[in-house]
Amino acid sequence: MRQAVVARYGPPDVFEMREGPEPTPAAGELRIRVRAAGINFADVLARLGLYPDAPKPPMVVGYEVAGIVDAIGSDVTGFTHGDRVIALTQFGGYSDVVVVAAPQCFHFPDHLSDAEAAAVPVNYLTAAIALYRMAALSPNETVLVHNAGGGVGIAATQLARLRRAHVIGTASAMKHDALRSFGVEHTIDYRHANVADEVSKITRGRGVDVVLDPIGGRSFTDSYRLLAPLGRLIIFGLSAAAPGERRSWFRAFRAWTSTPRFDPLSMINRNRGVFGLHVGHLWDQHQQLAPLMATLMAELAARRLRPVVAKTFSLDRAVDAHRFIQSRSNIGKVVLMT
Repeated sequence: MRQAVVARYGPPDVFEMREGPEPTPAAGELRIRVRAAGINFADVLARLGLYPDAPKPPMVVGYEVAGIVDAIGSDVTGFTHGDRVIALTQFGGYSDVVVVAAPQCFHFPDHLSDAEAAAVPVNYLTAAIALYRMAALSPNETVLVHNAGGGVGIAATQLARLRRAHVIGTASAMKHDALRSFGVEHTIDYRHANVADEVSKITRGRGVDVVLDPIGGRSFTDSYRLLAPLGRLIIFGLSAAAPGERRSWFRAFRAWTSTPRFDPLSMINRNRGVFGLHVGHLWDQHQQLAPLMATLMAELAARRLRPVVAKTFSLDRAVDAHRFIQSRSNIGKVVLMT
């Protein structure tokens, strides 16, 4: 078994390729020959030592894979050898073989490539939970999606458009044409424009119904202020803690200390709500996730959802993949291929 291992905390070049014994599935588990593994910003935070849930180095990160079932433990039904599946992994995804609990595996439509399939689990589940469960998005509502060019941002745009909602997206100017092709109606260059002022102009002072914010720090405060009456803010990340390739305790501390503590009385008086979402803490909530995943698979099969892969790298180039993500130049998902 080959794995891209984070040997120690630090910049992308801390990755090392290592060999290990192949795991054997226990009762209720499947073994998967991984063909593609999705990269998420949580992996970057773990590499930097800024992700509390991650094991200590040497560790293998990775929350999602796509591949082929090649061994089946006892008490497993619904899968056969050779099935193409995607799976949710609790770390360990940067590997050419993984073992996962069967309820965390799902068949996916045949027309998807392995890279496209690996772009689905974390991003589309995050967006679906945020928009469909937490925000209960309705037609004609307006959604502000921060980092709209990333994997979650593109998934959220597609899912919002399926609900006939309107999407405002923030991203650097170089990504705006692509975002409009995905269904974003209004784009804001967060680097050179005042997002609050632009949102006010677009909504004629009303604000937005839903905000998806993975940035953290002061951005959570600004996003909360942009909510219209009955608006919902979903916070699901803290990318402000890791703006560079190396860990900065000052930047991490500043992001943490500038994160607001939301006042319940303010929410009551302003008729606003705030939801926190950590999809990695839901992997064992099979009864909650299965219906959402079934909905996503149906929409993918009908080609109403289309995963966007920005770039693929071989597993032994995890260093380059992380550098690419932290350059903020990707439009869509970055995927490792085994």
